[in-house]
Amino acid sequence: MTLIKSISGIRGTIGGKVGDNLTPVDAVKFASAYGTWLKNYSGKEKLSVVIGRDARISGPMIHNLVVNTLVGLGIDVIDLGLSTTPTVEVAVPLEKADGGIILTASHNPKQWNALKLLNEKGEFLNGVEGEKILEIAEAEAFDFSDVDSLGTILENDAYMDIHIDEVLNLPLVDVAAVKAAQFKVVVDGVNSSGGIIIPKLLELMGVEVVKLYCEPNGHFPHNPEPLKEHLTDISELVVKEKAHLGIVVDPDVDRLAFISEDGEMFGEEYTLVACADYVLSKTPGNTVSNMSSSRALRDVTNSHNGSYEASAVGEVNVVELMKKNNAIIGGEGNGGIIYPELHYGRDSLVGVALFLTHLANKKMTVSALRASYPEYYMSKNKIELTPQIEVDAILVAMTEKYKNEDITTIDGVKIDFASEWVHLRKSNTEPIIRIYTEAPSQKEADVLALRIIDEIKMIAGI
Repeated sequence: MTLIKSISGIRGTIGGKVGDNLTPVDAVKFASAYGTWLKNYSGKEKLSVVIGRDARISGPMIHNLVVNTLVGLGIDVIDLGLSTTPTVEVAVPLEKADGGIILTASHNPKQWNALKLLNEKGEFLNGVEGEKILEIAEAEAFDFSDVDSLGTILENDAYMDIHIDEVLNLPLVDVAAVKAAQFKVVVDGVNSSGGIIIPKLLELMGVEVVKLYCEPNGHFPHNPEPLKEHLTDISELVVKEKAHLGIVVDPDVDRLAFISEDGEMFGEEYTLVACADYVLSKTPGNTVSNMSSSRALRDVTNSHNGSYEASAVGEVNVVELMKKNNAIIGGEGNGGIIYPELHYGRDSLVGVALFLTHLANKKMTVSALRASYPEYYMSKNKIELTPQIEVDAILVAMTEKYKNEDITTIDGVKIDFASEWVHLRKSNTEPIIRIYTEAPSQKEADVLALRIIDEIKMIAGI
C-alpha cells in the first residue's frame, strides 16, 4: 500500500487500485475534502486557491483533476502551472488567496505525486486542520456547486519571476557583492522546475551558470533526494568546469545542497548552518531546527549569543516553534531554509541568495567555509516497514533500554549521549523507520547506527 494520508496532505504512487495508490479518484476525493474544509474554515462566500506543480510526469494529469475539482466546489483557482513549493507559498498571501495546493512528491522518485496543502498564510496546515480534512475525505462529505456557481480559473505564470524579485529585494541579499565575486556555478535541477528558477535567480545575481539536468520534463536522471550517493555527476562536473560550487535542489525546490569546488559535498546539514551564520552575523537572534538536524546549528547560534531550540520533525512543527521563540532563521537539516523575512516555508531560492552573499563577503572557497564550522558527521539509515513490525512497541522498548540517557519523546525517540545522538522515528512520507545518528566522526556515526539497527531488528524479530 503506497497511499500515505497525513496531516500535511496525501502522497502516493500513480496507478493501481483506488485507496491503495494515488489514483485519479483519490486525487479528486482529497481535493474535494480540502475545498470543503476551506469553505467551512474561512466562512467566506467566495474563495480562491493558488495551485502550482513540479515537473513530474504525472503532474499535468493530477493538476487538471485538482483544479477542476475546486472549480466544481465553486472555488476560484489561481493557476501558476509549473512552479515550486516556496513560489506557491509566496503567492498565496500576495494574491490574498484563501489557501494553496502544491502538486509535488518533493524528493520522492518519479512514480510518486502528492497534494501538499496550505492555509491563507501560505503555510502548511497544523495537525488539527489536517485531521479534519482526513475526516471529510473519509466521510465523502462533499457538496458541489450548481452550474451557475462554478469557480473560475485564472492562469498566472509570472510568479516564479515575482518570487525571484522578492528574494533579491531582501535586505541581507547583496547582489552587488555576489556580482563582484564573479562566481561560476553548476546547477543540477533534477529535470524539474528548479532547472528554470535557480539558473534565472543566479543570472540576475551576475553568476555564470553551467546547467545540468535543467530540462523540466519530469524524467529524473537520478534519485531526486539530494544525497551524496545520488550526486556523482554534478560533483565531477564542478571539478571539470573549475566552478566555485555546485547547487542541487529537489523537484519542488524546498531542499538545497551545495557541492564544494573540489567536488566534495558541503553537507546538506550545513546548508542551514552556513545561512544561519550569515544571518546571525548581521541580525543577532534565535534559531530553530528539527531534532534530526545537526548540533552544528546550536553551536553557531551560541557563538552569536543566540538561543537554539529543537522541534519535532516536520516543517509545520519547525515553523510553530520559530514563531514561539521569535527565531530569525530556521529550518531542517535536509537542506531546508526557512527565513521569515520572506515567508515561513523552506525555500531554496532564499538559501542560494543568502549563501552566495555570505561566500562573497567571506572571500573564501566553499571548502574553506565548510572547514570553519564545527565538525559533526551523520549517518542516515532506514528500515522498511512490513505489517508485522510494530513501530510503537519498538520505540517503547528502546526508550526503556536507554532510560538512563537524555531522552526526548516528542517525535519518536531521540537519545542524546555525551558526544553523539540517535533519533528513531516513523516517517510521515514513506513506509519506513528512520534512524539518524550524529557523532564527531563518520565512523562513530556509522557504528552507532549499525548498533541501533541491530538492536531494533532483535526487538522486532527480523
